Amino acid sequence: MLELVLANLKTRPFRTLISVIGVALGVVLVILFTGLARGVSDDMAKRAFNLEAEIIFTRPGAMELQSSNANVNTAYAERLLEIEGVKSTVPVIRYITPNTKARWGLEQIDGVEWQPFAEMNDMQIVEGRGATADDEVVLDERKMQDDKYKLGDSIELFGKNYKIVGVFAPPSGARIKMSLAAMQDALESPDKSTYILVKLQDGANVDEVAARINEQLPGNKINLTRDLVIDAEERIPSLKTFLRVLVGLGAFVSTIFVLLSMYTTITERRKEIGILKSLGASKSFIIKVIEGEALMIGVFGVLLGFAVSFIASFLIQKQFDLQFEFSSGWIITAIIIAIGGSLFGALYPAWCASDIDPVLVLMNE
Repeated sequence: MLELVLANLKTRPFRTLISVIGVALGVVLVILFTGLARGVSDDMAKRAFNLEAEIIFTRPGAMELQSSNANVNTAYAERLLEIEGVKSTVPVIRYITPNTKARWGLEQIDGVEWQPFAEMNDMQIVEGRGATADDEVVLDERKMQDDKYKLGDSIELFGKNYKIVGVFAPPSGARIKMSLAAMQDALESPDKSTYILVKLQDGANVDEVAARINEQLPGNKINLTRDLVIDAEERIPSLKTFLRVLVGLGAFVSTIFVLLSMYTTITERRKEIGILKSLGASKSFIIKVIEGEALMIGVFGVLLGFAVSFIASFLIQKQFDLQFEFSSGWIITAIIIAIGGSLFGALYPAWCASDIDPVLVLMNE
């Protein structure tokens, strides 16, 4: 049977190629876009919380996705130091504002005292110096490269120009950082912050210290940095829905391409099928042959789809520096919908082929 299946596919190579491309397109939709969604969200989360501090102390509502709130009094930094197990604290203001020039339409800026922040989180100035004056900022290496800045250039923030005095690494949080005082002045929020980073003493138990903070400073919100980098599908609103739509679209594309291709093929092969049936081929045999062709199309489509997805991800990552993270679960899903869609799409044409009357076909053709 395999020889017959392969022979039928080779007889109409262009139609077979179009069907394989259709199946591959469904695979690419699932693999490439789910990999991009997961990779970018994971990269954002790892950068956002690339911190050595074990605890982030804040107020409810201060750290939402698009929050610009600064409702945590910096006096808490001193009170946190009095709690057993706390080694150091650093207040931070995180400001998020729309910016059409930014990659994702948002610009994120941190206000932080550079020296204690850098010491706490193992950050370094790789070029220049830290921002100290109210009109100075430091940028990470990616921001400098993407926007083609150099030391001494000016960047417009809050309606005025700030001088770039340093470049820091590794990336952590916002790609732009200014002094806490400068941010407080810009936002007219003296003695305020968005959150306070809490570094624990060596050997201190994170859960026990968090419980003590919650007990002594009730009404606030205690986040453990280890819990902030969660699964990408839980981190971005509606991402699960987006991925389900992609899967459904991939399955639809694969199914419809194979259905149309196989149905058209059956109408052109009525004589061949009639001869097979006149030689004793059963309905089940005809169905198996058609489904076998669909299976081979699905397999070839999966292979082509994988090749296109991985090559495209490499080129996109190299050109645009976007991260991809391919999940074994989504890869298996892509295989299932490609092959399953192919078999399902060929089911109706196969059933129609099995019902062909060989006497009528041979009389008319």
